[in-house]
Amino acid sequence: MHLEGRSAIVTGAGRGIGREVALLLAREGARVVVNDTGVGRSGEPTDERPADEVVAQIRAAGGTAVANHDSVADYQKAGRMVAQCVEHFGGIDILVNVAGMLRERMIWNMTEDDFDAVISVHLKGHWAMSHHAIKYMRREGYGRIVNFSSDAFKGSLGQCNYSAAKAGIIGLTRSIAKETARFGITCNALCPAADTRMMMTEAVIANQKRKLESGLITQEQYDRFFVGRGPEHIAPLVGYLCTEGAHAINGHVFHVEKGRIHTYWYGEAFKTLGNDGSLFTVAQLAEQLPAAVLEGLTPVVPAVAPAEVVRAGEGR
Repeated sequence: MHLEGRSAIVTGAGRGIGREVALLLAREGARVVVNDTGVGRSGEPTDERPADEVVAQIRAAGGTAVANHDSVADYQKAGRMVAQCVEHFGGIDILVNVAGMLRERMIWNMTEDDFDAVISVHLKGHWAMSHHAIKYMRREGYGRIVNFSSDAFKGSLGQCNYSAAKAGIIGLTRSIAKETARFGITCNALCPAADTRMMMTEAVIANQKRKLESGLITQEQYDRFFVGRGPEHIAPLVGYLCTEGAHAINGHVFHVEKGRIHTYWYGEAFKTLGNDGSLFTVAQLAEQLPAAVLEGLTPVVPAVAPAEVVRAGEGR
């Protein structure tokens, strides 16, 4: 198991991609805090507790997990969530920020609350969780942070709040990578494509149709978008980026979907790793990804070898 003995938090882990990430990290040996508020897609309250269901599934498979139902947008609660991981598992090695919500409207119809709510959960939530987790990670000289952005960072009709938040997450990711590399902490971002309640919305489907009709994408690209793409295809890359062996991968932005991974460099696809639509494994990615996708790419942050890691208190 690639993550045996590690302690992790996965936010938004009750459904979709977050759920698959939590399950995979647990299978790879990590002890997991499974966070999910149980709210609806637009942030509306419900009586659901999907985090409890994921914890039960992990425990039934022999893994270790605890549930958390707090909102990442609340600074104090984000801190308590990190403290919960430390208290239960003795530390925090991995943070995966998946939690999100949507309020889709054209900009002239969007309310201030629509904008603020999405920015708070996505961008502020990523910052708050990372802020608290890094304080512990610096002391140990080790940490892996995986943030979730979106291809919407390029701009998306009816989603200016979401697009702005996701673009901000890329800037946040690269800033964290530069600030924390010398402490043995890496931070990368993923732009996933999968069939989830967050991604396969009416606005997203309509946007794809507009792209096809305007010639921005080909019929092949359009058809591929609607081929079944389960969220389980996203989790292996997260698992790999959380391993010790991924210490030199820092500050990068990856697009990932069923059987395909490529890097982004200032918004453009750079290199691609294909798997004929099959599910990647963590072992495959450890073997193939560095040479296939990252070789020749100018590092966002120069790699810091484990032996060169600076722990908190040893430098500014």
